[in-house]
Amino acid sequence: MSGIQSLLAIGAVWLFALVSINFNSAVVHNISIEVENKAYLDAFSLADDMIEEIKQKTFEDTTGTWEYPKVENDLQPIYTEEGNNRKLFDDIDDYNGYIDTVGLPYVEDFKRTVKVSFADPVNFNGNYGSKTFYKRVDVKVESIKNYLSNPVNLSFIFALHSR
Repeated sequence: MSGIQSLLAIGAVWLFALVSINFNSAVVHNISIEVENKAYLDAFSLADDMIEEIKQKTFEDTTGTWEYPKVENDLQPIYTEEGNNRKLFDDIDDYNGYIDTVGLPYVEDFKRTVKVSFADPVNFNGNYGSKTFYKRVDVKVESIKNYLSNPVNLSFIFALHSR
């Protein structure tokens, strides 16, 4: 009788070990998904914060004055006049080509890239080759240590005035 009880005890321990391993892998998998979701929320928040900051700037250098451009040819080309010093940015296109690294204490560092271009007035999804009264801002946030499987891309269209 003790031989059968020993086999049952060994079988029960073996079955408990299998259940424990499967439970452990499920918990680890859920934790990794939770960390990735947190990283995506942080990346989206960083992109949104950048767009909200850009919303506070003027459309053009001249739009801070009373000299609004009347036709597209009066608009300035898109370029960054202040370099990469964000404190000096005063209009939307100063952010073109801006790159920074944002570190968060509980996840990792993110690389944030901003691209500004003229938007097609008919199809806002594309970039337009010539000047228009619409500017498209694309903010891309990437994970430096690969917490994100894909970068977060957020876009916003700015209009000089309604026509």
